[in-house]
Amino acid sequence: MRVWAIMQRLFKELLRDKRTLALILGGPVIVLVLLNVLFSVNMTTHVRIAAVDVKQELRESLDDVKHISVTEYSSKKEAKKDITKDKTDTIIKQDDNHFNVTYANTDSSKTNAVKQALRSVLIKEQVKGLAKSNGQLVKQLKQLTQSLPPEVKGQLPTQNSSSNKQSAQKTKISNHYWYGDSDTGFFDKIVPIILSFFVFLFVFLISGLALLKERTSGTLDRLLATPVKRSNIVFGYMASYGLLAILQTLIIIFVAVWLLKVEIVGNIWSVLFINILVALVALAFGILLSTFAESEFQMIQFIPLIIVPQLLFSGLIPLDSMPNWAQVFAGIMPLKYAGDAQASIILYGKSITTEGLNIAVLLLFLVVLTIINVVGLKRYRKV
Repeated sequence: MRVWAIMQRLFKELLRDKRTLALILGGPVIVLVLLNVLFSVNMTTHVRIAAVDVKQELRESLDDVKHISVTEYSSKKEAKKDITKDKTDTIIKQDDNHFNVTYANTDSSKTNAVKQALRSVLIKEQVKGLAKSNGQLVKQLKQLTQSLPPEVKGQLPTQNSSSNKQSAQKTKISNHYWYGDSDTGFFDKIVPIILSFFVFLFVFLISGLALLKERTSGTLDRLLATPVKRSNIVFGYMASYGLLAILQTLIIIFVAVWLLKVEIVGNIWSVLFINILVALVALAFGILLSTFAESEFQMIQFIPLIIVPQLLFSGLIPLDSMPNWAQVFAGIMPLKYAGDAQASIILYGKSITTEGLNIAVLLLFLVVLTIINVVGLKRYRKV
């Protein structure tokens, strides 16, 4: 009977707490729908190859490979400019039978696709060449042996595959990597997004739970009863927890670069700046949502509704493969802009000055959320 009484009390509390009930029942449904949309898209890898001085037959053979497109470039310098702008994935420079291949390598699946396609095409071209040359050789030998005596014909060597091996050895491929090396994997591709995500997640929770504790313990009410301005309270919280967020960002970057050996092509200080900006946005976000929570449990419930979509629409899955509405929805996610800026700096070595739009959007998020937080404190002020 006591167990039944406890169960009744808990059920009554849950039924009274409509928000908790809605999050428990509706939260998983929303996340599942988003996952279905994201992972049901066409994940086919399309590879763009820049060909420099590559023979026409080879270009056409590569272009005929499914999901590979080949563009002819006049110089390797011009092709390298496009690889830094993410307009091409691989540069192939041909010097006779020597192929210098430079992979952007920001996506290991594309690198492997090019390697496989190039090997396959070269083998086919060699087979065609050998078949043509061997056919001509056989024809000449037949004409020559027709005039030879029978005893001389028996002493002629039979054809073997040694000529094939010599021809195959003439082709040489030199692989070079714009980012990383041959061991670069999927983790390196998602590093720019993961760095920003963990900064956002932990700062969001720390700031949200801290302000919630201040509010539920009555500290915030007592502070609002003083002549202190609401803006001073918000800026004070953001400054104190902002320093903690900066320290946390430094630790995450340190672990990624020096412990996990993540390569950063661009300036590491630019990466730090972007992550600190993300931390401040997460800080403002956490403070805002803490005003809608009545307990730590409710604050945690915001994770599947706020944090998970941030990750899913940050570029972890290519946005251009999503439906149009999903791409528009990604535009209201701070992590999308942070991920784009981080990828440009970490993978392509771009300067932070080229990321003005992404930085401006993040600053806009920060300013708007801070203003909302200042205005939102008005409802707690008793005097």
